[in-house]
Amino acid sequence: MDPLHVWILLLVFALLLLIGVPISFGIGIATLAAMLLSIKAGPALTTMAQRMATGLDSFALLAIPFFILSGQLMNRGGIARRLIDFAKVLVGRFSGGLAFVNIMAAMFFGAISGSAVAAAAAIGGFMGPMMRKEGYDRDYSAAVNITSATTGLIIPPSNILIVYSMASGGVSIGALFVAGYMPGILVGVSLMVVAGIIARRMGYPTAPALGFKQGFIKFLDAIPSLFLVILVIGGIVAGYFTATEASAIAVLYTFILSVLIYREVRWKELSKILLDSASTTAIVMLLIATSMGMSWIFSFENIPQSVSASLLTLSSSPVVILLIINLVLLLVGIFMDMTPAVLIFTPIFLPVVMELGIDPIHFGIIMVLNLSIGLCTPPVGSVLFVGCGVAGTTIARVIRPLLPLFLAMLAALLAVTFLPQLSLWLPRLFGY
Repeated sequence: MDPLHVWILLLVFALLLLIGVPISFGIGIATLAAMLLSIKAGPALTTMAQRMATGLDSFALLAIPFFILSGQLMNRGGIARRLIDFAKVLVGRFSGGLAFVNIMAAMFFGAISGSAVAAAAAIGGFMGPMMRKEGYDRDYSAAVNITSATTGLIIPPSNILIVYSMASGGVSIGALFVAGYMPGILVGVSLMVVAGIIARRMGYPTAPALGFKQGFIKFLDAIPSLFLVILVIGGIVAGYFTATEASAIAVLYTFILSVLIYREVRWKELSKILLDSASTTAIVMLLIATSMGMSWIFSFENIPQSVSASLLTLSSSPVVILLIINLVLLLVGIFMDMTPAVLIFTPIFLPVVMELGIDPIHFGIIMVLNLSIGLCTPPVGSVLFVGCGVAGTTIARVIRPLLPLFLAMLAALLAVTFLPQLSLWLPRLFGY
């Protein structure tokens, strides 16, 4: 390994981020600069092009545009409102019930759309005005919405778990999907505990009570939306279709639900939905392509082996190594988007944890949960920006109510890290 090449890559990348270059272009330019130092100009350009092309040549990646399109249809199709109404039936009667409703609705929506940004926009758009009307502080309601939206990245279906599967060399997507349930629910419950304590201290009210008949109607209204979880995950676990095929089925189902049954998406709006989905897909795919180039230069310079040797020199204890990796990933999540972070750091850290006997499925959940926290932090936290925008508040004002919720997420992260059965019990139960 030539340290100069590595430092050039990191310095160029950091400089490009500081001057506001989009992260995908920053990764590509920094990688190319390191390649030009490592190999000749002609082979460097050819290698970069080949790495970007082969990085996208994966059947599993077809699931990403389908799940993105499915999420767009759900975001506009009235599904969020029905899930909120159902969440009110379940948890609205507790003190500070609307905060609980926000968290549970975000978990439901995330379990259907797999997008934290979509959950923050859809659930926050409905819950924000409702919570303010009942006397909740604007910044507190925004903080609850921002943190709870990240549960959709752990509870399946999750695009980022598909990316991890590819970066890890083929860890089963079905196993990762099933593994995400208990950690995702744990994060949601942890947020509810903290939100409940805050609600009692602030004297926030419960949600308006619903009678049995009205609650049953809300439940029936939400069943078609909730059935998508059974359709997608049940089909994958039962072996009826792959994750990619499940994503296409999810699009067909959400189209029927949003356009033909709920009729909240008009035919003339479909072109805009398709365009938005294509735009989001293009951004994600460019990130994946350039990140695969960076992963290659890391491999060429033997960085994973060097990092592995260095970490194992520090300690042979899995506890210490996992704490160090968690700290690194928490810092990375603050400054880097999830997709490139997973693609770049999975090949670096996965050999280390496997050397210590840690299951790659378990590590995948740890990594995604770690980086999910970064989505709620400045300067690049996309969920933070969307949540503040929807709530009509600023990042500076929302940071203080975010802090106790951050602690809840960190507590859940430590539990998931050091209790592997939280991630592995369900996959082993279903034979993965």
